[in-house]
Amino acid sequence: MSRRSRARGAGAKADPIYRNRLVNTLVRHVPRNGKKSLAHGIPHSALRNVGQETRNNPLSVPHQAIRRVTPDVTVKARRLSGSTYQVPTEMGSARGKALAIRRSSWAPRKRPGRDTAPKPGLELMDAARDGGNATRRKEETRRIAEANRAFANSRLYQ
Repeated sequence: MSRRSRARGAGAKADPIYRNRLVNTLVRHVPRNGKKSLAHGIPHSALRNVGQETRNNPLSVPHQAIRRVTPDVTVKARRLSGSTYQVPTEMGSARGKALAIRRSSWAPRKRPGRDTAPKPGLELMDAARDGGNATRRKEETRRIAEANRAFANSRLYQ
């Protein structure tokens, strides 16, 4: 049975506290081992900290961070006569946004420190200012795509 027909993000509901779909999506990406009830507190405390730090609407920072972390281009491995080439391809907006959300939830885990609660807020603020691990990952992918730009237009690789 094909699982490709249904869009995954189409059924996303708004978060009960902030009334925002993006916050609910961030909450769903936090838990490990299925502990969603415990994971609710981490993004909510991170947004509370972001609101205190920036002294404005805490929902503007995640939107700006996701917009800045969303990649435009990706590289796909193509094999041709025994060689593997990294071919740069354009990325759709839905796929780019999903990747940005995944990287935004992955990046705080790489930050040093023991306490979990402030890390997502700091990462969101860094990403909104074009910094942080998620932005660095986007730039690495862009550099690889730029280096392999010669393979993008050739019909042999597509």
